[in-house]
Amino acid sequence: MPAAEARIQARLERLRAEIDYHNYRYYVLDDPVIPDAEFDRLMRELLELEAAHPELATPDSPSRRVGAAPLKAFAQVAHQVPMLSLNNALEEADVVAFDRRVREGLGRGPIEYAVEPKFDGLAITLHYEDGRFVQGATRGDGYTGEDVSANLRTVQAIPLRLGTEAPPRWLEVRGEVIMLKRDFERLNAEAREKGEKEFANPRNAAAGSLRQLDSRITARRRLAFYAYGIGRVEGAGLPETHDRVLAWLEGLRFPVARERRVVQGVEGLLAYFAELGAKRAGLPYEIDGAVYKVNRLADQRALGFVARAPRFAIAHKYPAQEELTTVEAIEVQVGRTGTLTPVARLKPVFVGGVTVSNATLHNQDEIDRKDVRVGDAVIVRRAGDVIPEVVAVVRERRPRPEPERFDILARYPVCPECGSRVVREEGEAVVRCTGGLYCPAQRKQAILHFASRRAMDIDGLGERLVDQLVDRGLVHNPADLYRLDLATLAGLERMAEKSAGNLLAAIEKSKHTTLARFVFALGIRNVGEQTAKDLARHFGRLEALMAADEGRLTEVPDVGPVVAASIADFFREPHNREVIAKLVAAGLAWPEGAGTAPAAGALAGKTLVLTGTLPSLGREEAKARIEAAGGKVAGSVSKKTDYVVAGAEPGSKYTKAQELGIAILDEPGLLKLLEQGDV
Repeated sequence: MPAAEARIQARLERLRAEIDYHNYRYYVLDDPVIPDAEFDRLMRELLELEAAHPELATPDSPSRRVGAAPLKAFAQVAHQVPMLSLNNALEEADVVAFDRRVREGLGRGPIEYAVEPKFDGLAITLHYEDGRFVQGATRGDGYTGEDVSANLRTVQAIPLRLGTEAPPRWLEVRGEVIMLKRDFERLNAEAREKGEKEFANPRNAAAGSLRQLDSRITARRRLAFYAYGIGRVEGAGLPETHDRVLAWLEGLRFPVARERRVVQGVEGLLAYFAELGAKRAGLPYEIDGAVYKVNRLADQRALGFVARAPRFAIAHKYPAQEELTTVEAIEVQVGRTGTLTPVARLKPVFVGGVTVSNATLHNQDEIDRKDVRVGDAVIVRRAGDVIPEVVAVVRERRPRPEPERFDILARYPVCPECGSRVVREEGEAVVRCTGGLYCPAQRKQAILHFASRRAMDIDGLGERLVDQLVDRGLVHNPADLYRLDLATLAGLERMAEKSAGNLLAAIEKSKHTTLARFVFALGIRNVGEQTAKDLARHFGRLEALMAADEGRLTEVPDVGPVVAASIADFFREPHNREVIAKLVAAGLAWPEGAGTAPAAGALAGKTLVLTGTLPSLGREEAKARIEAAGGKVAGSVSKKTDYVVAGAEPGSKYTKAQELGIAILDEPGLLKLLEQGDV
């Protein structure tokens, strides 16, 4: 390398290191050591040198933080370690119960906890290879997130190179992208000056900024970042406790919460919660609670996880804020499953940092319980700091003459989206639209269920593709799937001719099915896989099932009045019958059964329930073998259950079986039963 070029490269490396250091002092430590003008001079020199010598530019240069060309779309990132959410504690009793479970799980106490603020932002993960930032993603659904690497490069508090000479080979840092209060106020002030829409709160501003397709916009929003943990690390040893992990991250120049500490026992947790709550208004960022984690990492591993949350951590939420406003109207929204949810249209009011103009009333029972009427003065609350709801009516302020009671069925005898009948099933609080195959509000959900693996099994028809088909007006109901052609599908985003051909082949293959699968695919309320099989076995023909009244439907084993009413209501709706006729006309067919003949086999007439993990049989295999032997697999234990098959870590079904005196089998017992029909 020529001497002149070597000098320029050395200068560039010094500039980058110096700018990174001052960014760290300014954005992480809030303790700048040079004036803004000096920082600007360094940045200008860096930009000029890189422009003159583009071959010496590097992807982790501070100059790259100014943004890049707009992205066409975000790629998907599968998390190697799932980004699980935390269970919430809303009252002190919940915290006491959490501490008790931890002590019982570890067999000792009191427990040492690491405690920190619960940031009200957007959870992200940052990937580093050999000390260099390579990718960042949002939490997404916990298993797959959005690749927002380009936008994260513009967040000044996120190091692009780790502050150590011996970085880990691989490091995944978990944390929260937020917008500081001062930057949020500045952003909204600018929006007001331009006559643009303001953001409701800092969290929405942070999330919206991070998902910009143009990272130059993100760069102007001044986002902040705080690390709170590690997903995966290779090539480095970790400390033994969570608080030391955070200190280690801080040494790598990641910002971490200054308000964190270590406390002992439940008393320490509650004292910290009160102390943090007193500081909440004066903090530079929004929080909605505190996070408690068992401090020792070995203890965390011992406690493990349950469902989508760890047993060793919990989020203690602050009480929601409340305000007084007026109900200006009551309307309904039709959800993806056909539920008509009443919504109060409110006189706008500022609650918990957000202007609220709508609040859920949940269902008719809640309307009646609270006696909410149009014109009422009501107390509205942001439940969990997210969903606004009407808490109570201030009766003393009710208008005169008194407004009439709001009745969903009387006001909406038919669905406002599709005109189908609406019903309220016996024992249910909700009102539902019966046009499941036809209703626009239910369209996507109906199609996804219809195509699912246990229904018509149309491989390749996922949520993103269904969104496109419905949003573009190409598919209005499941029958429209069978009218799609190669040119139409190949013209969709992320679809090529080969993938379009594969999907068409899967759609064609789905035409050859069974009556049970078809009935399940229709998405009838309260009709699961087993009930669909029972209906198909009992009636044998679709026409007979569609013609059956509620009395005949209750002749099917385990079909009671509620399920029978759901089935009859579904087939009574002309819109659903019209879609079914189109499906049959499209060529869907199945072998027609003989009707009511019971299945023969060792378990004919027997009902079994599975719980826990069997040593060698998978749940689906065990279910298939039981059904092949003429038995039925139910989802819950009742007096009609003949056997409960229990594997490792059985749930509440095991306990209920013991209470009812039902025979409990292990896997060898089940296999013997399948062979002999008796144990």
